Amino acid sequence: MAKTNRYFTAESLAFLRNLAANNNRDWFEQHKPDYEATVRSPALAFITDMADELAMISPHFLAMPRKVGGSLMRVYRDVRFSKDKRPYKTNIGIQFRHERGKDVHAPGFYLHVEPDDCFVGVGIWRPDSTALCKIRDTIVDQSQQWQTAIAGKTFNKHFSLRGDSLTRPPRGYDKDHPLIDDLKRKDFIAIAPVDDQQLTGPRMKSLVLDRFSAADDYMRFLCKSLELRY
Repeated sequence: MAKTNRYFTAESLAFLRNLAANNNRDWFEQHKPDYEATVRSPALAFITDMADELAMISPHFLAMPRKVGGSLMRVYRDVRFSKDKRPYKTNIGIQFRHERGKDVHAPGFYLHVEPDDCFVGVGIWRPDSTALCKIRDTIVDQSQQWQTAIAGKTFNKHFSLRGDSLTRPPRGYDKDHPLIDDLKRKDFIAIAPVDDQQLTGPRMKSLVLDRFSAADDYMRFLCKSLELRY
């Protein structure tokens, strides 16, 4: 019997496209059963099924299948301080955070589901100043380990480093350091694109786990920098 994908389907992506075209409360309330059936329920099933295999990569990252406060990120946008008042996110965000992390700024494994822009992400986005200094100091002190982490054949095959960087060297670091471009980073995230067919295909969960495994050295380095268990 052919394998089927019990998680995200063409209907999941169609809902997100329709939400992008009708990003208002009236439309969302009218189509909330579709959101539950094609987005939230599949996402929670995926999170549930990831728990045991994610623990084999690292037992310190959590798969929490909760409607609120777990691995599934809220569909509601925080518009309090934004000029963009659209009320809903038009993507599915799933983050498996480190057990010591409290929010999206913690190290984590991530899956982003958005029509024509799906990807697997790993690392830490916008670490606070203390965490940022720890990562930079570890890059200086253990340059070889950092280069090994980002130059691995399997890691490089799938991932590229992304995120924002400073325009000038950070204070206290040698501007001529051979890894100065990495020391300028404000984000330590890496992205592996996933096309829509892969996302909705029968091997979707295996593919995500393969990508997470490929980032093992990278995530281990970041956790070690932050004195977190891996």
